[in-house]
Amino acid sequence: MDYVINALRTHPELAIFLTLAAGFALGHVRIGSFRVGSVLGTLLAGVLVGQLEIRVPPIIKDVFFDLFLFATGYKVGPQFIRGLGKSALPQVAVTVVLCLTSLVTTVLATKLLGYDVGTAAGLLAGAFTESTVIGTAGDAIGRLGLSATETEQLRNNIAVAYAVTYLVGTTGVVWFLSSGAPRLLGLNLKAESEKLEREFAGGLRDTDGLSSYREWDVRAYCLGDQWVGRRVEDLERSFAPERVFVERIRRGEAMMDGEPGTALHPADIVAVTARRRVVAGGLSIGPEVEDRALLEFPVAALDVVVTRKAVVDRTLASLAEEYGRGVALMRLERGGEQIPFAPSMTLNRGDVLRLAGSAPDVERAGRALGYIERPTESTDVVFVGLGIVVGGLIGLLSVRIGGLPITLTSSGGALIMGLIFGWLRSVYPTFGRIPEPALWVFDTIGLAVFIGVVGLGAGPGFVDGLRRTGVMLAVVGLLVAFTAHLAAVLFGRFVLKMNPVVLLGACAGAGTSTAALRSIQDEAQSKVPVLGYTVPYALGNILLTAWGPIIVLLTR
Repeated sequence: MDYVINALRTHPELAIFLTLAAGFALGHVRIGSFRVGSVLGTLLAGVLVGQLEIRVPPIIKDVFFDLFLFATGYKVGPQFIRGLGKSALPQVAVTVVLCLTSLVTTVLATKLLGYDVGTAAGLLAGAFTESTVIGTAGDAIGRLGLSATETEQLRNNIAVAYAVTYLVGTTGVVWFLSSGAPRLLGLNLKAESEKLEREFAGGLRDTDGLSSYREWDVRAYCLGDQWVGRRVEDLERSFAPERVFVERIRRGEAMMDGEPGTALHPADIVAVTARRRVVAGGLSIGPEVEDRALLEFPVAALDVVVTRKAVVDRTLASLAEEYGRGVALMRLERGGEQIPFAPSMTLNRGDVLRLAGSAPDVERAGRALGYIERPTESTDVVFVGLGIVVGGLIGLLSVRIGGLPITLTSSGGALIMGLIFGWLRSVYPTFGRIPEPALWVFDTIGLAVFIGVVGLGAGPGFVDGLRRTGVMLAVVGLLVAFTAHLAAVLFGRFVLKMNPVVLLGACAGAGTSTAALRSIQDEAQSKVPVLGYTVPYALGNILLTAWGPIIVLLTR
């Protein structure tokens, strides 16, 4: 055992990896419906390992925190920029109300109960599950001009308060948004979600998960005499408003593509793509036949980033009419979340569409809509490195307010530049590629290492800090979280008259609580609450992160 302890003390990198392993294992633990999660699990594991008094160089924490914040900005950049437009104003207003209320209530509670600035910052971070506050507030505390001992104590208090309030903040918000708020407003979430789905022409389509069912099918038919002399486009239009495409034609031994202007001949066999409900029971164009050679043509499923200005804010129905011949929309992703879609839904810049169909048709439609994402494992490291450097240089600039130097810090600058670079990537997607697995590492591991190092540093004084704060801090955290979400729900429902399903999704996003979104969706038995989630999630991340240095200024 002495050997292990000495190894961890002399090689702190081993302590970090031990903390990560233990933290992620602890993150799988469930207490009722509450899941500990990797963030809280890593913090607690760091505190436990930190009892061995392990010293980790602060630079490690800073490097991984910068990576995490840049990745966060990169992911939410397109939705954050969109939130500045008029179409998202109600969701933006709800987010601002929630975030401002969170700041005000935290400051009031701190003043009334005499908490120090570290405890205040940890209270805000934990009650709203916004781990970035730990970093931004910690940087601000380091600029207060206090002694090294006082600074370390206040930073450790952030971790203690975060751990105490995270549990009640998560579980309380999950219950309130999925059960408490609907009851308060007299709503049946399932019924309201079904009503919203009916308001979309054609209904909303859930795109989450895999299924053995295939909505689209390809079958071969020998054409009847009534089609002789007519063109492919005539046959396709005869099924309007259903979308039916002639992919290929067999004429004797010859095979040809089903171009719209191609004239149909006697005994032509056509490969037809249509929804299963259309081809069920056969088509009136002629008898179905088995023709494997005709049906074996190359198909593709590609992700397309919406970038063309001409297609932004247009409905899926109008785009399908103009560009959608031969292709089917299989999935729509917005702000990192898969969302259900309907013909009347409008596209946003940066949306990612999964298009499927014959390879030439998918390529054509992809170029018309934006940029086709080719599968790659390479990350544009030049893009990432320059983004963090430029953001850091900007973030180090400071102004003095009330005698305290206020700065974005290098980490805050990385977040801002991540927003800008993420938006630029959605507009000009030929550069700045960060594959999803790499983004997961930057985001998840970056935060986990930062939180783990915070826990290692706080470990020796954690128990004493927990004894001083006690149960009262947990109660305060719950009240602060409830107050902010209650204010947002009432404001959105009775002032803005927002759809309640979209409103609850917006509140989950504004409070950066993915767990609450999932709970709302489970209660509603629908994915539609995500329609209000993406813009508030982007804006909530930015505002709550910015509250870190501000709460230090207001409570010092």
